[in-house]
Amino acid sequence: MPESIQSIDAILVDIPTIRPHQLSMTTMAVQTMVIVRIKDSSGLEGLGEATTIGGLAYGPESPESVKLTIDTYLAPLLLGQPAGNINTLKVRLNTSTRGNNLAKSAIETALLDLQGKRLNRSVSDLLGGAVHQHIPVLWTLASGDTAKDIDEAQSLIAAKRHCDFKLKIGSRALMDDVRHVAAIKAAVGDSASVRVDVNQAWDEATAARGMAELQAAGIDMVEQPTPMKDLAALVRLSEKFHLPILADEAVADATDMYRLACAGFAGAVALKIAKAGGPIQALKVANVASAAGVGLYGGTLLEGTIGSVAALHAWSTLDKIHWGTEMFGPLLMKDDIVVKRLNFHNNGVELPTGPGLGIEIDEDKLAYYRRK
Repeated sequence: MPESIQSIDAILVDIPTIRPHQLSMTTMAVQTMVIVRIKDSSGLEGLGEATTIGGLAYGPESPESVKLTIDTYLAPLLLGQPAGNINTLKVRLNTSTRGNNLAKSAIETALLDLQGKRLNRSVSDLLGGAVHQHIPVLWTLASGDTAKDIDEAQSLIAAKRHCDFKLKIGSRALMDDVRHVAAIKAAVGDSASVRVDVNQAWDEATAARGMAELQAAGIDMVEQPTPMKDLAALVRLSEKFHLPILADEAVADATDMYRLACAGFAGAVALKIAKAGGPIQALKVANVASAAGVGLYGGTLLEGTIGSVAALHAWSTLDKIHWGTEMFGPLLMKDDIVVKRLNFHNNGVELPTGPGLGIEIDEDKLAYYRRK
């Protein structure tokens, strides 16, 4: 008789960040994660994570709402069900509930981890097999202080921990942001790629002016300059500049990617397991993007180690990740809740080995940081 799902726990965990992380819509000093633990009738446990950036300042799901959704709506649909057929369980969830992709991503991740442990195979094996064991990772410079960001970038380049950098802009006047970015690019020169993330802060006219200035400054990419629903603006801007645009908030799932590609968008897409509803769903976005000639980038919602590793297993199966990844979330946190932290080196990170995700919870750390 197949093992059944016996329990589903969703736990809020708050870990301070190593520095304030400034975005266009908020500044983070603490990252809150929802850690999901699914146990089956054999005693095995699968781990998942749902995390967002700055709660409702960023999007429609907050850590608190994710926990509530799992506890109240998703868990009752899964308890007592056979644990092994993930597709059947996903259909059951999607038939009864709409949206809530962050919550569903945590569930899908935990089910994959559980299945991997049951079969003694890694999550990447379940997704078709890893093409890459070492995956490039950029770092976000988000202090907002030009001198601090330059010092931080140069020290990370020297340590060979990162050679690609993203700058969070959009909260200040346009030319103040441009001068900030241009000074950092001038300081690092050709030793590093510099990109910017506007987080939807500009209208189309401002974006056109900003992209012209950034293109002249040698910036390599502009992420989501305009509001997420204004697909036409992204298309027009991508046609106007040779500076590539990275679509982020505009694309959650494969349907979004299809619509943007059909509209004529030429650029790249930020894949995120949380936006898509899980690692399997994120790879569907990648398939549509690849068919349309849109470049791939492994994005993050600043997940901790569990969520980052789930994404890394998915990204490892992709033949080409054109713009690298940003799976640096664990490095932004002052501490961790896993026994063995990720190995970041040589401008990237090693894919963990072992069954499932290949990670283990540190119960003492979890107890310390879980929300009381």
